[in-house]
Amino acid sequence: IGTNVTIGKNSVINGNCVIGDNVVIHDNVSIYSCTNIGSNSIIHSGTVIGSDGFGNAWHQGAWLKVPQVGSVSIGDKVEIGANSTIDRGALEDTRIGNGVRIDNQVQIAHNVCIGDHSAIAGCTGIAGSTDIGNYVKIGGQAGIAGHLSIGDNVTIAGKSGVTKNIGNNSIIAGFPAKDIKLWKKEIIRNSLRK
Repeated sequence: IGTNVTIGKNSVINGNCVIGDNVVIHDNVSIYSCTNIGSNSIIHSGTVIGSDGFGNAWHQGAWLKVPQVGSVSIGDKVEIGANSTIDRGALEDTRIGNGVRIDNQVQIAHNVCIGDHSAIAGCTGIAGSTDIGNYVKIGGQAGIAGHLSIGDNVTIAGKSGVTKNIGNNSIIAGFPAKDIKLWKKEIIRNSLRK
């Protein structure tokens, strides 16, 4: 644990963690083992970092738990809102880049990688093994499927459902998410039919 770190009441930091300088960990935060948190970061109450991802395999009529042996790596100057969850990686690490902003009640699944200076609004869910680029903006209640690649400087409108890879500099909306200009045309066309 670095210098000038504040740890709130009832927060738990398990073994084999590294926490940088000037980090603020508010009350009731749970940080599982093998988590690295960079300097000048803020973690709000109720957040859980490093819990097992949803790794299960169907075998002979029952679910078998797949061990989650990766870790979580969080960069510098990251802020994580209240009651958010960042799962540890299944095999590789879950990674959060420098300067990322994560709102309240966001779910980040195992092996997700989020690039530098991206921002994710509340109630967004990101499924496992998705790579998100730098400077990405994700609106509230968006859902992003697993094993996708989202490029740099992408904007995803709130409540969008992302089901395929997204290239750099795209602005998308809707379900399934598509170019926002096309989505707006579809909304207008559908409203005229009524």
